[in-house]
Amino acid sequence: MTVNSMTDLMPQVANCRDYWLGWGADARLDDSLSHFRSGLADPQLNGVLRLRSTHDVEGAMHQAGESLAGVPWMWWVGPDSAPDAAERLIGHGAVQVASVPIMAVDIDRLADPDGPTGLKVQTVDDADALAEWVRVYTPSFSFAPDLVDDILRVESGRPDASRIVRLIGRLDGRAVGTALLYDAHAVAGVYVVTTLESHRRKGIGAALTAAALSMGRARGARIGTLQASSPGASVYDRMGFTAVAEYRLLRLPAR
Repeated sequence: MTVNSMTDLMPQVANCRDYWLGWGADARLDDSLSHFRSGLADPQLNGVLRLRSTHDVEGAMHQAGESLAGVPWMWWVGPDSAPDAAERLIGHGAVQVASVPIMAVDIDRLADPDGPTGLKVQTVDDADALAEWVRVYTPSFSFAPDLVDDILRVESGRPDASRIVRLIGRLDGRAVGTALLYDAHAVAGVYVVTTLESHRRKGIGAALTAAALSMGRARGARIGTLQASSPGASVYDRMGFTAVAEYRLLRLPAR
């Protein structure tokens, strides 16, 4: 598959869907209703990713509730869901809790950011480095400390390891930032971009993002995609990214 345009959304959202399905250590399904269940007690790590048809919204809500019972979770509604999915879910009691921009860049036109002097970007190639990588990124996502070992277990057992390149940034030997390249659907997906709080606003996250995209280009991708946080959106805008769509994140009523 060749992706020629940043506005070619389906490969971008398929990349995102595949990345999150890889978290489905307990269960995953990619069908008319796509969902993943890590089994971990955080709503970021379990959820519905796509609803192709809204002809039976109540049935889909019931199926999702049964599949994700016992863990906190969210329902993502993006360009690969039915056009009226969010409104239909809200009509059945769901509440929108956030929206996340989908941003894309032509990798050949990416602005090369100036990271801090001495920053070294390395790949994560063994179990010790993976454990360090997980310990660096988990605080940025507000994961509970008692989840770290389970997150490491899921990360180390992902079934899609060949698609993943994990990166760690070091200053003076200390790990200060992370990023991940997800190579799928001829798109370079960038995930897990974090920087230690003590080292933010120095260009580390931008440098790690650029490094991940450079590796994606070496694998044949020409379009990079990511889902931006509110603080990160302005950084990505300066790098040449454009907001091309969004995910709406919903929470369903308690059953």
